[in-house]
Amino acid sequence: MRPLQRGDEKALFPTLSDKHQCLYLSRPAFETEDELWDWLSDPDWPGRTWIAQDAEGVAARFVAVPGHEEGVIEIGYITCAHRQGVGVARECTSALVEHLFAEGARKLTAEVDIENTPSIRLLERLGFTREAHLREHETTHAGLRDVYWYGLLESDRVGPTG
Repeated sequence: MRPLQRGDEKALFPTLSDKHQCLYLSRPAFETEDELWDWLSDPDWPGRTWIAQDAEGVAARFVAVPGHEEGVIEIGYITCAHRQGVGVARECTSALVEHLFAEGARKLTAEVDIENTPSIRLLERLGFTREAHLREHETTHAGLRDVYWYGLLESDRVGPTG
């Protein structure tokens, strides 16, 4: 994984401009690459963004880590449509989990729409525990949504995720 850089919006745009792929985002699909770049590179956003690449160097995955309270980090991820269903999400999210715990995080969290079954399965396979069902928690372009809140404590882990 590497930090976000200008040009990544071109690889991410086919996925993030598709309304079906953006169903569980807090905002609707992007209309232009410039609009996407402005969102990805927002200087006021407190998190960190990484890109995972395939062998050809094309952005295959976008991973965001919003800052939170001391030692607690919320993760988020978007897998490009052309890489879904081949294990990229698990490989990249597992690597992110390892990296963040190595940096000293004590807990990782993730908020997921209750209808986002692939994301729920991924988090549970990586050892995350569903800690809460937050009803009518978030208003998005899809309306008022329930979300599950997941957590993974560093102390709960037996070994590397994967």
